[in-house]
Amino acid sequence: MKKNLLLALAAMLASVSLAYANPGTADAAGMKLAQKETAPAKDAATTKSEGTKGALMDINSATEKELDTLPGIGEARAKAIIKNRPYKGKDELVQKKIIPQNVYDGIKDKIIAKQK
Repeated sequence: MKKNLLLALAAMLASVSLAYANPGTADAAGMKLAQKETAPAKDAATTKSEGTKGALMDINSATEKELDTLPGIGEARAKAIIKNRPYKGKDELVQKKIIPQNVYDGIKDKIIAKQK
């Protein structure tokens, strides 16, 4: 009796461990186990590095929070960008020493300086 109980318990544990190892597989009774749905976690660095997907950010009208989403641009640099507006061209960020060249190189394809 104890032996059968131990075998049954071992079989259940094996099916559970297989379910975690292979989401979407069948358990010992042949029932389909639900697949584990997990979305990749986004940390602050990942979100910040994405900046604006697709659309270019206008440095002459973007808010401080919008500018802060650009890689290498924090609160202080966002405030400096806003303070020194308007810009005739996006390269003025480096010319006016608002951001260093390496930061500009990382965001130049994500920004634009629209004229009114």
